[in-house]
Amino acid sequence: MSDTKTSPQPADAADSPGSSDGSDRTDNSFLVDAEAVERLSTAPVESDGPVGMGVIGWARWVWRQLTSMRVALLLLFLLSLAAIPGSLIPQDGPDQMKVATWKSAHKGITPLFERLELFNVYSSFWFSAIYILLFVSLAGCIVPRTWQFVGVLRAQPPAAPRNLTRMPVYAAWHSDADPDAVHAAAHRLLKKRGFRASADGGSIAAEKGYLREVGNLLFHFSLFALLIGVAWAGLASGTASKLVLEGQGYSNTTTQIDDFYGSYGYTVDDLDAFGFKLDGFTARYQESGPQVGTARQFTANVRYWVGDDATKLKKSTIEVNHPLEIGGSKVYLIGHGYAPVVTVKNAKNEIVYRGPTPFLPRDANMTSPGVIKVNDYGTDANGTKTQLAFQGFFLPTAPENFEKTGPRSVFPAAADPMLVLTAYAGDLRTDSGLPQNVYQLDDKAMTQLKVGDDIARARLKVGEGWQLPDGYGTITFDGYQQWATFTVSHRPGNSIALAGAVAAILGLIGSLFVQRRRIWVRATTGPDGRTLVEMAGLGRSESTRTAEELAELAVELQGDAPATDEEPAPADPTGNDADDDAPTAADSPAAAAPTAPETKE
Repeated sequence: MSDTKTSPQPADAADSPGSSDGSDRTDNSFLVDAEAVERLSTAPVESDGPVGMGVIGWARWVWRQLTSMRVALLLLFLLSLAAIPGSLIPQDGPDQMKVATWKSAHKGITPLFERLELFNVYSSFWFSAIYILLFVSLAGCIVPRTWQFVGVLRAQPPAAPRNLTRMPVYAAWHSDADPDAVHAAAHRLLKKRGFRASADGGSIAAEKGYLREVGNLLFHFSLFALLIGVAWAGLASGTASKLVLEGQGYSNTTTQIDDFYGSYGYTVDDLDAFGFKLDGFTARYQESGPQVGTARQFTANVRYWVGDDATKLKKSTIEVNHPLEIGGSKVYLIGHGYAPVVTVKNAKNEIVYRGPTPFLPRDANMTSPGVIKVNDYGTDANGTKTQLAFQGFFLPTAPENFEKTGPRSVFPAAADPMLVLTAYAGDLRTDSGLPQNVYQLDDKAMTQLKVGDDIARARLKVGEGWQLPDGYGTITFDGYQQWATFTVSHRPGNSIALAGAVAAILGLIGSLFVQRRRIWVRATTGPDGRTLVEMAGLGRSESTRTAEELAELAVELQGDAPATDEEPAPADPTGNDADDDAPTAADSPAAAAPTAPETKE
């Protein structure tokens, strides 16, 4: 066998080898056949302009544009761009403190951001518009593609074109086998290799690679499911946060929640009934090497209950990225710190305050600023009702020399704890009715205590006390407790979104790596009485795999249709007169008969 010459053909011609009904084509049979192209792809046909006249025509055109692939990709790109402000700008709900801090630092641009809803990006009108348009675009794309693909599966593979030599991959040889026997053997061989094969018009037509379109549709369905999951999570989710001290507990009720961020479908009335007690917190850090101070373990040891019966406790642990699942909620460990325990006595040596006060860390070494507020101090030496406040730092591992480092911890573990304080007296304004941050000091009605002209300060280690100036009593540093912050999250759509993302990756892999291809086998009896066996292949995309697969099939088929050793004078395998595009005698597939047929691309 020798290679035949092939006329140049446009790229789309590879997708349309012949009529789907198997009828003879003219000499221009290699040109684009729109029906055959659609058979290889389920992509919707796009229109260049409005169809028809008036409103209905424009509506059809707008719908076709909205459901086109390029518009869907554009909307997906716009959605990713629209999510950027939500990552850079603090959002209302999850962290109101960050929002308030950001607004106070950018007072000039804050009104503009509020009008653009940049503090509520994911519920803004413009983000919702992009989201809904993408949702509609995917829905309008999936339905027709699925219907069309079902039609492709129900139909038979397209019949062989009249002139197989025009196919990009071709092989031929002469054999003494009967044409019907060759067709039967080819049909069995193609079915064995997983092709959908049918006999029609004196040839065998086979097609394979439907997983490509399955993967394409799976990708679209997965994106649709991903959007549904995210939308559901946004409409029916909520988060609550709580700081819990060692030895204390938490009940998932409105009275014990520090912050709550709900949604349209999830309010405080929908909170799951459960609670837990923090028995202890374990924190372990790298103690040497270049990564000294790096966290190695954060574990909260808890006992929890489900429902209203707090006596039926179950032990568990909560670690970073390993939440505790209770009902439809997950309890995440998101932070920890220290709470110095102090005892405050007034001038009469009466205890007016005793207990732990959480201080919030501000660096990796757990340097923790905080405020201790004594609301029930009583009266001062002049008989005036007053309140005390202590502002300062808790240092888990205090430095040896404050002159070089200032009040900074040098290691996150409590190796050498110290409490650094200054004192205030006056009115804390906690009775004003205005909301107040418990971790910050409102000193507008407070006076900082001094010793002479210097501000009164104290550096206390565990067990040490400080005699306050002006006869305000004493404060003693009794020790410390650890605390942990938890987020209770209820997000019902996360599993759907995750499944959609995984399925989208699988579908994308299938659509990229599976090749849609067709194989045709034709056996005809020539004027010399021998059988001319022709095989041709066509791939959806350019790939050497089609040529390799055709060569393997040809070699296997020769077991039932062995090639003859000698060839007669060449003849036109179609039985028609040769035209200008037909192969010459030297190029005819009947010019030689090798034992293993060659292929061309």
